[in-house]
Parts: sequence; C-alpha cells; structure tokens
Amino acid sequence: MFALTFLGTSASVPSSERNHPGLLVEAGGTRILVDCGEGTQRQLLRSGAGFRRLDHLLLTHGHFDHVLGIPGLFSTLRLRQSPDAMTVHGGPGTLDVVVRMLAGLWGEGRAPIPLDLVPLTEGRVIDAGEFTIDCFPVRHRDTDSFAFSFQSAIRRHLLSNRLLALRVPDGPIRKELAEGRQVRLDDGRTIDPEQVLGPAEGRKKLVIVGDTETTEGLAEHVGDADVLVIEATFLARDAATAREYGHLTVSEAAALAATSGVKQLVLTHISGRYADEDILAEATSVFRNTRVAIDFDRITI
Repeated sequence: MFALTFLGTSASVPSSERNHPGLLVEAGGTRILVDCGEGTQRQLLRSGAGFRRLDHLLLTHGHFDHVLGIPGLFSTLRLRQSPDAMTVHGGPGTLDVVVRMLAGLWGEGRAPIPLDLVPLTEGRVIDAGEFTIDCFPVRHRDTDSFAFSFQSAIRRHLLSNRLLALRVPDGPIRKELAEGRQVRLDDGRTIDPEQVLGPAEGRKKLVIVGDTETTEGLAEHVGDADVLVIEATFLARDAATAREYGHLTVSEAAALAATSGVKQLVLTHISGRYADEDILAEATSVFRNTRVAIDFDRITI
C-alpha cells in the first residue's frame, strides 16, 4: 500500500492555496519525500505528517521551485537533533545544486545533518522488500530530470486446506514456505511453495513524473499504473508557451494516461493562471478518471 500526501502542488510561482512542489509517500513503514520546494517543512507540519522518519528525499530535478526548501528542512532537523541520516537521490547535476546550496550556508563539504548523496542512473533506486522504487529519465529543458516508479511486492498467502492436507506443522516451516522457499519435513517429505501458496495478489504501481516537456518514451514506464502523478502546467490553448518553458499541457498528460492503461491520473504543478475547473474539464474530456491535486490531498493506493 502507498499513502500519498500532497504538500505542494503549484507550478514555479506559488499561490495562497498552493505551495511549491513536494509530495510525501509512505510505504511499509518508510517515509519518502519527493521534491522539497520552499515551505515544505511547514507543509509537513500543517498536514500532520511532521518530520519523524524522513528516510529518503527523491529529487526530480534541480530547479529552484523543487529544491529551495531543503536548507530550511535540514536546519530544522538539526535543531530537533534527529539522529537519522538523510539519503538524497538525484541526478548528478541536481545533487551539485544541493551541494552548492548547502555549502553557501554551512561551508564547503558541510551540512547541518548527516547526509548520503546518491546519484541517480536509470533503474533500481530502492529495494525495501515490501516495495521497490525505480527511476527513469525524462526531458525537461537543460536538467538531468528523473521520474519514479513505485511497485509493491506481489503477495501470496498460504492455503490452510493444503497445509492440513500435506500435514505441514505450524511454526518456522510455514514461514519458509510463505517466503517462497522449499522445506523438508521431519518425515523426509519435501514440500514446494507452489503446493501450498494461493494465487498472486495484484501488485500496486505508483508513478510520479515531475516537470517534463514531452510524453515521448514515457508509456513503457507508466503503463498499467494504479496512479500516475504528473505535471500539467498549461492548457492546450497555450501549447506554444508550454513548449517554450518545457512543460506539458493538460491534454497531453491525459492522453498519456488514456493510452497507457493508467487507472487514475492525478495532475499537479498547477499554474495559477487557470481555474481548477478548466483544468479538470480539459483532462476528463480525454481521460475520465482524473483529479486535480490540491495541497494536503491524501490518496491511498
């Protein structure tokens, strides 16, 4: 299961209703922050999520509206004397922005809290057992931008009737079978997991795409996502401006969802020049199951 809390849903200029980009994903006891725009730490407090156990920070790219909240958040974590190290994942250019920003405040090579900076390359980012996170590159102006795909582990439950029929005793042996390992019983019989496991339960998939100037090449990554979170900065009538600034239109984001088997589309990075109703109308004319995210929205997958 993935629980999402939208901490900031604005485009590059915030409004009184929308903070700069930030999204908290909670999965299997792990809390992951995706982007950290200015004011993110206050949004964590206002949402009720707080600062506890922020294990990883995933950065889509290094533009200031996505990273300027990092110094304030790190400074607060230092004041709270948090013992935990923060792992920051981003493209090499993005991490360079972070390093220079921190150096300007705390000195070369220094930071207010223990940090582990991990450069992104396409592929696996985190394998937490209960879920995995992979990244893939997207095109957004001159940045090394990445998007993220979260997938929960496939689960299969032990079938009690099969366990009884095969006389498999309670205890560690059943745990071994549940984890997919063959076991040998005291009477010498070998039991294979396939003999006692039920059908696989559906895997959940969440894809988060930050700023991107095109949907080209994204379908293979977002295909069959239970939820796709993606920017939609401009309406179709302003497609020329969208190209100039390296962003998508609402209809482009909706078309990607419609042709990729996505179950629900969530639009974010919303420009204050448009009414939410107009954004939703354009999107649902292409893909019906769309919502326009607002700050403090919560979604559970």
